[in-house]
Amino acid sequence: MLELKGIPVSNGIAIAKAYCLSEPELSFKKIEIQDVNHEKIRFHQAVLKAKTELEEIHNKAKLKLGDEKATIFQAHLFVLEDPEMLRMIENRIAEGVNAEYALDEVSTMFIKMFEGMENDYMKERVADIRDVTNRIMAKLLNVTIPDYRQLDEDVIIVAEDLTPSMTMQLDKKFVKGFVTDIGGRTSHSVILARTMEIPAVVGTKIATKEIIHGTSIIVDGAKGVVIVNASVEDIATYQLAQQANNKKRKKLESFKDRPSVSADGHHVEMSVNIGKPADVEAALSTGADGIGLFRTEFLYMDRETLPTEEEQFHAYKYVLETMNGKPTIVRTLDIGGDKELTYLKLGKELNPFLGFRAIRLCLDHHELFRVQLRALLRASVYGNLKIMFPMIATLEEFRQAKALLEEERRNLVKNRIKVSDTIEIGMMVEIPSAAMIADLFAEEADFLSIGTNDLIQYTLAADRMNEKVSYLYQPYHPAILRLIKTVIDGAHKKGKWVGMCGEMAGDEMAIPILLALGLDEFSMSASSILHTRAQIAEINKEQLGPHLDEIFKLTTADEVSQYVKKFLLKNN
Repeated sequence: MLELKGIPVSNGIAIAKAYCLSEPELSFKKIEIQDVNHEKIRFHQAVLKAKTELEEIHNKAKLKLGDEKATIFQAHLFVLEDPEMLRMIENRIAEGVNAEYALDEVSTMFIKMFEGMENDYMKERVADIRDVTNRIMAKLLNVTIPDYRQLDEDVIIVAEDLTPSMTMQLDKKFVKGFVTDIGGRTSHSVILARTMEIPAVVGTKIATKEIIHGTSIIVDGAKGVVIVNASVEDIATYQLAQQANNKKRKKLESFKDRPSVSADGHHVEMSVNIGKPADVEAALSTGADGIGLFRTEFLYMDRETLPTEEEQFHAYKYVLETMNGKPTIVRTLDIGGDKELTYLKLGKELNPFLGFRAIRLCLDHHELFRVQLRALLRASVYGNLKIMFPMIATLEEFRQAKALLEEERRNLVKNRIKVSDTIEIGMMVEIPSAAMIADLFAEEADFLSIGTNDLIQYTLAADRMNEKVSYLYQPYHPAILRLIKTVIDGAHKKGKWVGMCGEMAGDEMAIPILLALGLDEFSMSASSILHTRAQIAEINKEQLGPHLDEIFKLTTADEVSQYVKKFLLKNN
């Protein structure tokens, strides 16, 4: 038995076999061969096995993901059957080299040729060629390539890291948890894991080295513990803990569909953060008051081209209709930082979190932005839509974004396309400059929503993806609390409401402080809604005033943390 410790990022307990997503070992040597026919047969057998495997994957993908998503595997089959490529590999084998060398040499030539093309679509075929080449190479070397998209049994994913798009593809039916070597509390893959209610531990540093594919493991997402090769006693203990968690969750069910009200009758809105239209069912199942953050960038990820206006329109329409009149805040495209779109070819940046991302990118790529705005405006008549712009740093940016939205609204109306006339327009406050002049923004915005993940990162000047500075991710830092107070006070002075859609909104320790500060809307993962509603129901907001005064006299995050812990212990 081996116990690994990491960062607890998504609550819950998972017990299943490890599914290791390590890169397969596909190294080989150049060998001069004598029996050319035998080598050709070996190569064609490898191609046939790869083709059979791809056809199975293609059929499964069509059933699980639909025809559109499955086309990627159809494209792989086209590459695998390309007669020119197969003929060239055969010719190299005929010259006396082994199949592995011939395959690598020819595929490398094709990759370079496609990389040099000006046509973006053709450039994107490079990934298909690499994928197919690896699959055939694996067959030649008798190596298994893990593919988590084809799972048909319960597993816990073990990987060095998971990208947001990889996380989006995890099938919760079979993926019971995940463990990574690197990562932090607020990476987008972790946020998605919480949204999907998948227990997760990240930052173990050595999980991929210590865990063997197929080994039975336990993930405790609350404690940040991973147990490898657990004993029968350990498994029994954690199974009991799972049952206790389930009982606790059932008990919290009584808070579903209840208003979010403190013990002394103060009402707040309790909303859910979602990443894709399918998440809306989970949002409704909690009895949430609305959607506080729809991260639309995930409509743009895990694909090879930009989503069309029509695709986006139907996605937004579905969410709005399903929410049946409940408020739905849609954040416009927030690409950059740890979220990339390979097909946009934006280039690498030294400091991507401080660079060309979110509203900056949209204001530079007007047509890309206008497509999303038109889709949103057209969908607005199907529900209670609110639109917010991410990463606003200056009033000029906010005004430009609003002007483009208004221009698209006028164009649609001119063409007799219906648009709701009650859309509230807001912005995310996640940059200190915006927080400091929240009162000025509130003059021109209908609402403000505080994005604490980035606000903490930018205020403490610490990349949230960098483990070496993760100690600076301090939600209770006096500077963060003062900024949040500045935003809430500034907006309230202008009669505007303030929400919070960062991870801090669902943080048990932060909730009493946020309630005391007067936050109007708490938006979080669906899994946190009932617990937070139950917690707020036990707090007397009016009695928090003196505690808030004491908290704002404290000088460090640790002092604040200790103070709130004592408060919670005393009141529980």
